[in-house]
Amino acid sequence: MELKATKITGLADHLFRHEAGKMVSVLTKIFGTENLETAEDVVQQTFIDALQVWKLKGIPDNPSGWLFRVAKNKAIDVIRRNKHSVQYNFGDDERLLLKSEYILAPAMENLWKEEVIQDDLLRMMFACCHPDISEENQITLILKTLCGFSTAEIAKAFLTSDDTVSKRLYRTKEFFRQKKIKLEIPSSKEISIRNSAVLNSIYLLFNEGYNSTHSNELIRQDLISEAILLCRLLTENKNTQLPETYALMALMCFHASRSDSRLTPEGEIVLLPLQDRTKWNHHLISEGNEYMNKAAFGDRISSYHIEAAIAFEHCVATSFEKTNWKRILELYEWLCEIAPSPIAEMNKAVVILHLFGAKRALLALQNISNKNKLETFNIYHCLQGEIHSKLLEIDQAKTFFQKAISLTQSDQEKNLLREKIIALSN
Repeated sequence: MELKATKITGLADHLFRHEAGKMVSVLTKIFGTENLETAEDVVQQTFIDALQVWKLKGIPDNPSGWLFRVAKNKAIDVIRRNKHSVQYNFGDDERLLLKSEYILAPAMENLWKEEVIQDDLLRMMFACCHPDISEENQITLILKTLCGFSTAEIAKAFLTSDDTVSKRLYRTKEFFRQKKIKLEIPSSKEISIRNSAVLNSIYLLFNEGYNSTHSNELIRQDLISEAILLCRLLTENKNTQLPETYALMALMCFHASRSDSRLTPEGEIVLLPLQDRTKWNHHLISEGNEYMNKAAFGDRISSYHIEAAIAFEHCVATSFEKTNWKRILELYEWLCEIAPSPIAEMNKAVVILHLFGAKRALLALQNISNKNKLETFNIYHCLQGEIHSKLLEIDQAKTFFQKAISLTQSDQEKNLLREKIIALSN
């Protein structure tokens, strides 16, 4: 019984990541962006119902279809209760049909067709990226509302606190309540600006899948797949077929190609030098190349172009020793120039470590701008541990590894770091 409940909970979590964003998008179109929280409440209650019903009656043959049907019925109930309320506007062209009891059901049915849902999801992504909302708030809303991120996951992605994330969400929803933003694809003049925030959100979703904050799952393939699906949606829409869209798609393909080699069959981490490159997905690498070729137009080089080029260098190296570190360093220097960030500078320090040794790498770390933002980032302390271990500063290395352990929830990362500490003690 307990195993069944665990399976159902796991399936519900998986579906929440994949389907909740679509459901919120449709429901927001129905209720209006000013009632975004109503849409979220309907989705939340739908999943609560799923857990209760599925534990009693078993998982339906089509779980996604079940969720959409329940959400649809709940939306009808909300409309019937509130169609005369000033809070809900069912008088515009898109929602006028929902006011009539005679055609409410078929009108609602049309709103939940797959092709309509995909369009609504795209519109919702761009609504979240309204130019009057700060980019940080845009991305926060997308991750929370459309990608199923928890407040803690968003806080980690932004290197900030849960409280800050909660305040951002409140301010953004308040903006929606006041402005009643219409769900639509923006004009060609606005599309490039808004697309940037959408792509940032997708990349953060991918990163959470590629290096998860969850304690028992370092790699979350469902999040990786969802990020790639969302980005593919952008590559298939003529309005969003931009160079940076293709570049991000290429970057994710290159990274995802290594997923099968990053863990042992027992789930332990395999570091890059020890990965079996025969397990790398060459179909994804080839697909990444195709997207890189598609990204080679226009007059702007985005950070995704450079990061994809870095990932490509790793993919084409026949062994760790044959990695073109000099080329990668050039690319990181370029990245730090066009899109400076503490994380980019930290990653450059890793390359310096391989090329020039620990002393140069430590100096690079010490010279990072705003390196205080990395203090809550476990990889930063792990890197310091590696550098000090190579400098034979054993006590300092152990201290940094212990700090890194305290900052990660991943059991696999904790095990790896403990092994490093034990190795230093022998």
